[in-house]
Amino acid sequence: MIDKSYLLDLCQQFELPLTEQQAEQLDKYAQLLVEWNEKINLTAITEPKDIVVKHFVDSLLLTKAIELPQGASLIDVGTGAGFPSVPVTVLRSDINLTLLDSLNKRLVFLTELCKEIGVKSTCVHARAEDGGKDKKHREKYDFACARAVASLRNLSEYCLPFVKVGGAFIALKGPDWKEELAEAKNAIGTMGGKVEKVEEFTLPDESKRAILVIRKISQTPPQFPRTAAKMAKKPII
Repeated sequence: MIDKSYLLDLCQQFELPLTEQQAEQLDKYAQLLVEWNEKINLTAITEPKDIVVKHFVDSLLLTKAIELPQGASLIDVGTGAGFPSVPVTVLRSDINLTLLDSLNKRLVFLTELCKEIGVKSTCVHARAEDGGKDKKHREKYDFACARAVASLRNLSEYCLPFVKVGGAFIALKGPDWKEELAEAKNAIGTMGGKVEKVEEFTLPDESKRAILVIRKISQTPPQFPRTAAKMAKKPII
C-alpha cells in the first residue's frame, strides 16, 4: 500500500525512531483506512504518498514537540480516523490511549484498526462537551490531543477539561496558528491552561504545521465545557 522505505526515510530525516515493524503496522493502517473509507467517510487523503506525509509523519511529529513520559495517558478528542494518536501509539506502545469520537461508526473502524495493527486503546462514544463533564474522564488524563477538529478557542474548551493539572493539551494546527492563538488566549486561561511552547514544522510537501503545547496549571471551572451552540453564541473573548 504505502512505500515503507519512503516512510522510514522521512522518519529518519525528522529523527523519529520508527522501526521496520512499526512501518509494517502503519502500512496495514493505510490499507484499512482506504478500505473503510469506501464505506464511511474517514479521510479525503487516500493517495499512499499523501497518507505517509499528511497523516503519519504529521501525527508522529507530536512526539518531537513534547516528551511523553513512559506509560502516560493520552486522550484523542474528536479522533476521527485516529490521527494523531494512533500513529503516536504505534511508535510508543507504552502509552495508555483513549479515543473519543461522537460518531459510533468511526469507533467501529478504530476498534477494528487497533485490533488488526496491535495497538491497545479504549474507545469512548461521546461528544467532547459531554465527555469533559463526565467524572470518569474529567481531569483524568496526562495529555489530550486534537488535530483539525475546531478553532483553537473552542478546542481549548473541549480538551483542557480532560487534562489533569500538571498535564498538557497538544493542538496540531496549520499555518494560521498565530491568528487562532491570539483569538484563543482568554479561553485557554479560563480553562486553566497556559501556552508553554509552539513547535513549527515544514512537511516534505512544503505545508506548514505547528504543534501548540498548552500546560494545565489550574482546574477547569465546573461550568465548562459548554455545548457548541453556547460557544458560538457566547465565545470567550
